[in-house]
Amino acid sequence: MTDDVRHYEGTEVDVTWDKRLCIHVGECGRADNALFEGGRKPWCSPDLVDAATAQDVVERCPSGSLAHEAEVALDVNTVVVSNNGPLYVRGELNIDGAADDMPGVKFRAALCRCGLSNNKPFCDNSHETGGFRDRGAVGRTTTEPPEAHGGPLTIGRAKNGPLLLKGNVRIIAASGRVAWEGTKCALCRCGQSKNKPFCDASHRACGFEAE
Repeated sequence: MTDDVRHYEGTEVDVTWDKRLCIHVGECGRADNALFEGGRKPWCSPDLVDAATAQDVVERCPSGSLAHEAEVALDVNTVVVSNNGPLYVRGELNIDGAADDMPGVKFRAALCRCGLSNNKPFCDNSHETGGFRDRGAVGRTTTEPPEAHGGPLTIGRAKNGPLLLKGNVRIIAASGRVAWEGTKCALCRCGQSKNKPFCDASHRACGFEAE
């Protein structure tokens, strides 16, 4: 296991933290319990809370940086288009580019959509310093909603192009509105599309390079 992954053992629950994926959203540190505490060694102490609480806090992490061994996929695959930030994806995920030792991203991931991350396909907060602006509105509407909402969701990468999603998926605007549902879509990751979050081929004109 890479040195970027820390392992915290508990009597009932083990927790891992992956530095490569952490974008410091703060769901762990702000949780109203003693599982995580900044400045304490160890920072994470699974035995200070009950197993259910530990699992709940870990699963709040939107990037997949935190993981535990008993997590199962949600019944609905979702993509949240965040305000000026990444695509927050949850579900039964198979992400092209994820390392074998990244268990959390089988269920949760923050994917770059500004085109600036040095950790593609994952977000590394480069949008904050790179001037990316998009409020997370979604204009495209559903024409053929899927009969189911869960199951495997494959997230591929077109070379120097969009994220290619295959499987039941629900796209949620930053406002919280369920905006689109389907089984196949291409999502912009160059940051230039005029039809965000969907790709409009702007990556070709701007010379986007990802691989």
